[in-house]
Amino acid sequence: MSKLIASAAIRGAKTLVAQAEEMLEKAIAEKGKDLPFEFPDTAFYLPMIYAMTAFPVKTLGDMKAALGFAKELLHDEPEDKVWKPYLGEALDSGMATLFAEEIILAIRYIYGLEPCKDPETGYVYNGFISDTIQRNLGIQLVDGTMPGFAAIIGAAPTDDIAVNIVRELQEKNILTFLSGQSNGDSVTKQLLRKGVELGWDSRIVPLGPDTEHTLYALDWAIRASLIFGGKKPADFKGHLKYQKDRVFAFAIVLGPLDDIKWTTGAGAINMGFPAIGDTDVPVIHPTGVCTYEEVDKEFDHTKIVQKAIEMRGLKITVEKPPIPVAYGPAFEGERIRKEDTFIEFGGQRTPAFELVKMREMEEIEDNKIIIVGENARERYEKGGQLPLGILIEVAGRKMQKDFESVFERKIHSNINEAQGVWHMGQRDINWVRIGNNAKKEGFTLEHLGVLNATMTHHRFRSIVDKVQVTLFIDEQDVKKHLEEARVAYRERDQRLGSLTDEAVDTFYSCLLCQSFAPSHVCVITPERLGLCGAYNWLDGKAAYEIDPTGGNQPIAKGECLDTKYGRYTGSDEYLKKATGGAVETLNLYTIMENPMTSCGCFECIIAIIPEANGVMIVHRGHTGMTPIGMKFSTLAGTVGGGAQTPGFMGVGVNFISSKKFLFGDGGIKRIVWMPKSLKERIAEDFKKRAEEEGVAGLLDKIADETICEDSEKLLEHLTNVGHPALAMDPML
Repeated sequence: MSKLIASAAIRGAKTLVAQAEEMLEKAIAEKGKDLPFEFPDTAFYLPMIYAMTAFPVKTLGDMKAALGFAKELLHDEPEDKVWKPYLGEALDSGMATLFAEEIILAIRYIYGLEPCKDPETGYVYNGFISDTIQRNLGIQLVDGTMPGFAAIIGAAPTDDIAVNIVRELQEKNILTFLSGQSNGDSVTKQLLRKGVELGWDSRIVPLGPDTEHTLYALDWAIRASLIFGGKKPADFKGHLKYQKDRVFAFAIVLGPLDDIKWTTGAGAINMGFPAIGDTDVPVIHPTGVCTYEEVDKEFDHTKIVQKAIEMRGLKITVEKPPIPVAYGPAFEGERIRKEDTFIEFGGQRTPAFELVKMREMEEIEDNKIIIVGENARERYEKGGQLPLGILIEVAGRKMQKDFESVFERKIHSNINEAQGVWHMGQRDINWVRIGNNAKKEGFTLEHLGVLNATMTHHRFRSIVDKVQVTLFIDEQDVKKHLEEARVAYRERDQRLGSLTDEAVDTFYSCLLCQSFAPSHVCVITPERLGLCGAYNWLDGKAAYEIDPTGGNQPIAKGECLDTKYGRYTGSDEYLKKATGGAVETLNLYTIMENPMTSCGCFECIIAIIPEANGVMIVHRGHTGMTPIGMKFSTLAGTVGGGAQTPGFMGVGVNFISSKKFLFGDGGIKRIVWMPKSLKERIAEDFKKRAEEEGVAGLLDKIADETICEDSEKLLEHLTNVGHPALAMDPML
């Protein structure tokens, strides 16, 4: 680094370390060194300090010890200290900065000052990013839906420039974090003034008003290597390399730079994250662990996003249908409130359905949009409410009837990814809203058909040769075709319901998460979906047809070596190759011996409770305690990273009601505890399974957090209700 940048980074680091020390001494004097602290919903203490040093900060006293690491990095302490990696003076100061900022923000949490609330607008910033959010977004990060994330620091010259920069990032499906200020303004305030929706749904997440709040984004990044990468605490070189190679992040700094921005930037550079500014900053060429220019400048704000993407080496291709509004996954979580709605369809307000049907090539015309209904366009222009039937007819040489449901599920994304257009539900409970702003931009009824035709072609390009979309808006037509659609739904459900592991000779792998967890492979069977809940056997089959060299590969099932535990020669052979020998054998239907590995994207965790002779299931998002004395976030830290952990396993929610769920361990009768919200979510399917197993009242016998959160009370409850697990063979 240049002397100018190095001196600024070192100055900033010393300022922050001194500030952290002053705040810490005050807090210890007022609250005592034994005061416990943890960031909300994380198993990793102060994540940056823990990842780099393996030191778990649990109290104010621990923070004082951790601050010693920061001082050590600034070369203010004797040479014989415990932890002292040397990355170069400026880069060391950057890491010292991240340690100090983490402590400063932790103390602010202790005093109730985080998450911050903006005094002008009343807006409440996000603050610390929880492990739950990390795992919720995991599948989008690993499958490329979300190719990376950007941290924008400061303020743009105008509100419109701020909106344009953020909209470009959204259209490229990049998650955006906001922090810091320039000249008393910030991108957060600029977007609020322009009425832009902020939050996780829109993928624009304001972290806090100060540059130091950028640390929350870096904390989020470093946990990826702990959660998904299997990197151990204190392997600081491994963590930094993982960040550079697998976490695709960059910073855009708007406005003048000060010492705090420089030193925070030096910490980000340690992690392989480059930065681009819009002022005349010195360019930094390769140093330390980085292999590209680390800081650059771009004065033209229409080019700054693309230049940042090129600096980070991201390859982004965005397919945009020919519609007059922005399009991309970043808009999928956008909400359209009643007062912002121009027109809506379905949602129990009007009859509606959506259906995909396979056709012969000569039966349909490619990209043809048909609107059926008297004065359809005029009625649309009036707004309000209308019936809607969406019929998507597809033809292709590789098309199979079983793919209809796979295509149909994508209607949700097809519609939702259009800015100002909202979709919820599926089949005959769908609900569509078109917002006032989308209508002003020129979004028409035809565009609903256009985006479905375009995106069906794009998502299933290797399967589909022709797509034709028909929109019905007369109530009589919708009701007529709705009955036909329900017949198709029933036939499809019966056909898919008959698929069993024994009935097929091929399973499918899912390798998407190997981008984050190199030793993890999901083996997806008809009766066991992927642990993220997003991919089932038909999805894997369709994905392989779309991209034969992609992340879903066929696994020849081979010979069954163990029908009870679900061990097959084909899956063993495949896993040895796909994991480089890290996993040699797999049992699909047990958690007790060679269970499936987990990356970190799992919807639920199964864990053995030996004293209850059963298992508990806890789902992502449940933040309470469990009977084994660990919360979900702590449990997840032991299960992920691509390791086989007997007695523990990540699964998708729908697997709980599968006939193959823990088949080798006794099935659903082993479940003794799960959160109430999970019980409610799976109740309908679970009760059917319980009846099939001859334990019709099982769900009511399973304890939840309203009954107990410890093993002693759990055992008492199970005894009182006569839970079948107590009479089964021992699990251990």
